[in-house]
Amino acid sequence: MAILNSLISWRLKKRFHQIELFIKYPIEVQEECLNTLLSKARNTEWGRKYHFNEIDSYADFKNRIPIQDYNSIKHDILRTQKGLSNIMWPSEIKWFAKSSGTTQDKSKFIPVSEDSLFDCHYKGGKDMLSVFCSWCPNTEVFTGKTIMMGGSSQINPHVKGGYTGDLSAILISNLPYWVTRQQAPSKEIILMDNWEKKIEQMADRVIRENITSISGVPSWTQVLFEKVLAKTNAQNLNEVWPNLELYMHGGVDFSPYKERFSELSPTLNYLETYNASEGFFGIQFEQNVSDFLLMLDYGIYYEFIPKEEWDNEFPNAISLSEVELGIHYAVVITTNAGLWRYQLGDTVEFTSLSPFRIRLTGRIKHFINAFGEELIIDNAMEAMKTACQKTNAVVNEWTVAPCFRTSKNGGAHEWVIEFEQQPNNIEYFKHVLDNTLKVLNSDYEAKRFQDLVLELPVIRIVKKKTFYNWLKSKNKLGGQNKVPKLYNSRIYVEEVLKFSK
Repeated sequence: MAILNSLISWRLKKRFHQIELFIKYPIEVQEECLNTLLSKARNTEWGRKYHFNEIDSYADFKNRIPIQDYNSIKHDILRTQKGLSNIMWPSEIKWFAKSSGTTQDKSKFIPVSEDSLFDCHYKGGKDMLSVFCSWCPNTEVFTGKTIMMGGSSQINPHVKGGYTGDLSAILISNLPYWVTRQQAPSKEIILMDNWEKKIEQMADRVIRENITSISGVPSWTQVLFEKVLAKTNAQNLNEVWPNLELYMHGGVDFSPYKERFSELSPTLNYLETYNASEGFFGIQFEQNVSDFLLMLDYGIYYEFIPKEEWDNEFPNAISLSEVELGIHYAVVITTNAGLWRYQLGDTVEFTSLSPFRIRLTGRIKHFINAFGEELIIDNAMEAMKTACQKTNAVVNEWTVAPCFRTSKNGGAHEWVIEFEQQPNNIEYFKHVLDNTLKVLNSDYEAKRFQDLVLELPVIRIVKKKTFYNWLKSKNKLGGQNKVPKLYNSRIYVEEVLKFSK
């Protein structure tokens, strides 16, 4: 195993030199990417409709093709699901990643082509390990097995051999044999639909394995960790898996989980990624620095919509060469799965332009602006983190919604919070939360002036497993389903509170 470990480490270090190449020539790499995508898809329905063969500049590209969202392309995705080909992308598409839905739909089904599977998602997975090898040149992470916290998949009845399911399930279902040999437990258990039974069986199987790495969303990974400790009576995971080195995670903010994970495994290294059903976008490039290197050679062409354009019917997007530091952008992608100028819904801010590095600041629709406060998720997460640090609190889950007063003209924000460890002073917690938001957000600060528009936040503490039971009631247990942190309506808050009684 030591020889295999050295060989794999050497190959991954070679890939690191290719990463350095697109860091050096980012704009050229992106221009080549766009030209390749247009050339490949020029004979598809979309290629003929928008005359891809006549596009020879970024200006042509954005003038010909309007910015899309899921509703605008849903019809063509449904046609593709039924087995029709050459609509948005030339190759046959068998896999559709099931993602959280829109206002009109319970779920979205994102096409995953063979190109995106291998040249984007799997390439991203290998690059995660390349980056880790650059951090830890003497790693022995390949001498043991890895736990993958996968979702569930189902046969798509419209396409022979096709799948719909969580992206993680699609990835796991198609992994080559040499990768699955290093998995624990078996694929059959990882892809089980029932998450409670899955966690139970996973814990039973992995206890006796030599686990060196783990990947998955923090919430379900923590559930597995706690189950393993309960079954072994161990004080921490190092007693169970002495060679455990690496935890790879993404999809949700990790800061609420970090303290507990450090207790569970004091020596664990963390590597965060920015990926979604639509593609693999970024990797934490420096240890202990929480931003992402934008990965530019995965068959994804990036555009960005500045914040002042978000509410326009026809927003003006810009290319990577035009972005600036300190501005919130909505992400638009064109991909090797046939998504053309697709508005992802995520918002980012560039932390560096050489190389291009970003941090996630939230979602376009996940905000609260009931009183003109324009609170975005980035502000809320930072305030929650600060309040927890100053009051020794540990949070499991939370959500926020506006609370409208009947006796006054103003209102407040109601924070529904499930604590793993409650604050040592809840009033102080509330004031730290409020004051941090004032520092971070001038609109919030203005609305809080003398309680005229916004009063102090309302903190509603709910019992443990409240959010778990809420998700379970909606059949949304699993890694792809996340608790909405901010919402302009009280729909989620009211539903969650019913499960705390």
